[in-house]
Amino acid sequence: MNRLNQILLAGITVSSVFFTSCSSDDDSSSNNPILGDFENGVFILNEGNMGSSNASVSFLHENGQLQNDIFEAVNGGLLGDTAQSIYLDDDKAYIILSGSGTIEVVDADTFQKLGTVSTGLASPRYMVIENGKGFVSNWGNPADANDDFIAVINLSNYSVESTIPVAEGPEKLEETNGKIYVAHAGGWGTGNTITVINSATNSVQTTIPVGDIPNSIEEENGKIYVLCGGKPAWTQDETLGGLYVINSTNHQVETVLNFAPAEHPANLVEENDQLFYTIDDKIFRTNLTSTTLPSSPIITMGTNGIYGAYGFDVNDGKIYVGDAMDYSSNGKVHVFSTSGALLNSYEVGKLPNGFAFND
Repeated sequence: MNRLNQILLAGITVSSVFFTSCSSDDDSSSNNPILGDFENGVFILNEGNMGSSNASVSFLHENGQLQNDIFEAVNGGLLGDTAQSIYLDDDKAYIILSGSGTIEVVDADTFQKLGTVSTGLASPRYMVIENGKGFVSNWGNPADANDDFIAVINLSNYSVESTIPVAEGPEKLEETNGKIYVAHAGGWGTGNTITVINSATNSVQTTIPVGDIPNSIEEENGKIYVLCGGKPAWTQDETLGGLYVINSTNHQVETVLNFAPAEHPANLVEENDQLFYTIDDKIFRTNLTSTTLPSSPIITMGTNGIYGAYGFDVNDGKIYVGDAMDYSSNGKVHVFSTSGALLNSYEVGKLPNGFAFND
């Protein structure tokens, strides 16, 4: 689903069910997390309903035990409004809260709060770390096409030390060899570029044209893989989705694989030299070097009553799907094997949209 549609749908829902923790398949969850024991497992980011300050984090231990609301349980306070993404770096986790305009920094093993980036952000989206600094995409005022920026974060005192103006709608980022690659999906509009930032000088080095609505980006073996969703039919200007392969040395587009009309892919993830992505309720897999796109999915989620991935990731031979359900009730996370078997499903917080692996 287009990220804008997700945000709008989340924003018009009304939170009506008090958050409880349970697993849909077993009773492995607990309302009383084991504090200080988050060293091996998966953090699940629950976006929450826009304006309701009910964002949360769940933790799925490697033994299958689920623990909900771990930030509140450990720190004794609410996480904030509209959790956009979570980024794990060594022993710290950074939780980007778009609605609150803040980043909560916690110890990745204990989830104890270490600090907050509380000023200098405006609708923050995603984060990476390179050259000892954090880089965070910001929409600014989503109605203003000219105030978007990348915030440069001082990781010692958790403050914004500078900003880098960029084109409208910066979303996901990728870092490699001292450079930051920013996908411009377009915010409330539609974008079609990748900005390349020099992390040493905090300046824009170049801009790379790609397809419409680049919604996800990955780097592997010196190549930048960009998945473009294309403009959907409701825009009345539908365009093709595409997978773009960019050489990170000369920033030239080496390969473009176009999707069929009416196919709008999202959620690109690289794992073990393979690329995974979704189209509607289907999950596809292809090799990094493939010159054609796969014609058949490895998983059709609809056969399990799942009609789209609100959150998506792949790690250690498992596929994780965040299911927003009705956008008001608690969501679910479904875990599949890469061969297509549904391994388990868990009830988590509202609108599960991201994962971070602490292993």
